[in-house]
Amino acid sequence: MAHKKSGGAKAKQGSKPTGKRLGVKLYAGEKAIPGSIIIRQRGTKFFSGVGTDLGRDHTIFSKIAGVVNIRIKAGRKYIDVIEKGKNGS
Repeated sequence: MAHKKSGGAKAKQGSKPTGKRLGVKLYAGEKAIPGSIIIRQRGTKFFSGVGTDLGRDHTIFSKIAGVVNIRIKAGRKYIDVIEKGKNGS
């Protein structure tokens, strides 16, 4: 009668890869300054709108100082940064 477990069990104990810290960094209604990262993403789940730009790794960042806003147009989610003083703010 064998008293050892079958081989191969140690292969499952490998370390997990580190997370890439993706996701929303500034939510709607929060203040953004020029250059602040709003969303980190893989691919364009969100699109850049007014006052924002899209980095080469699809990161959306602010170009102006203002408040973050999210709008949906034709099924796409656009991220805007609205300057203070515009739209009655």
